[in-house]
Amino acid sequence: MYTGFAEVYDELMADVAYPTWAQLYADLMARYGITGGKVCECACGTGALTIPLYKKGFKMTGVDLSQDMLWIAAQKARKSGIAIPFVRQDMRALRLHRPMDAVLATCDGVNYLLGTEDLHAFFCAAYQALRPGGGLFFDVSTPYKIENRLGNQMICDDSEHITYFWQNAYHAATGIIDMHLCFFVRQEDGNYRRIDEEQKQRAWKQEEILFELRRAGFEQITVSGNGLHAPREREERWHFAALRRVSPEEMEG
Repeated sequence: MYTGFAEVYDELMADVAYPTWAQLYADLMARYGITGGKVCECACGTGALTIPLYKKGFKMTGVDLSQDMLWIAAQKARKSGIAIPFVRQDMRALRLHRPMDAVLATCDGVNYLLGTEDLHAFFCAAYQALRPGGGLFFDVSTPYKIENRLGNQMICDDSEHITYFWQNAYHAATGIIDMHLCFFVRQEDGNYRRIDEEQKQRAWKQEEILFELRRAGFEQITVSGNGLHAPREREERWHFAALRRVSPEEMEG
């Protein structure tokens, strides 16, 4: 995903307050007693959250399906003097060398899982990647946001370096939104290079996510709004947290 315009992704997302978002995740993990340790961020993109979380004391691993995104993330970490392993993996088949204290999927990563089998596969893989008592933390754009803020919209922007057209089509029957993006990136010689991308997201219902989390074995599940408050009627982002079950044998050990 996001292979064609990975090189301009950070510029397009320049208005996102990633340090604030990283602090939100640190606060959410702290609610479950996770204030450090090993954390894997799935769908990490260019490391915009991975790097600030590392600076907060977490031992981060970044996982993404896009090699282009991972290359940029690695370059950013290197320039900051930070050693973070960035690994190309499908989050639905997450396999790590050691158990994690937490697994994250930030910035709509779960919205890109389009089928129930994909959602279930990720939750099961995350469960297996965690130590007993470890936590899964992720966010999704809500059905309200996808249908009312993004659905059937044409979004345009023109800056000195990039001009883009972003056209969406929302399908209520499936909860899928088709996103067609066309970017024109100004080159050093003054000409423009065109980049086309097509993406899909699913507007997951809260009850669908909760069912699959429980089915995968998670417990102590909570859902918060974008400021970690109780979700409101027209919430645009939900934050989920859940713990891997600790068996009686593990408790005795």
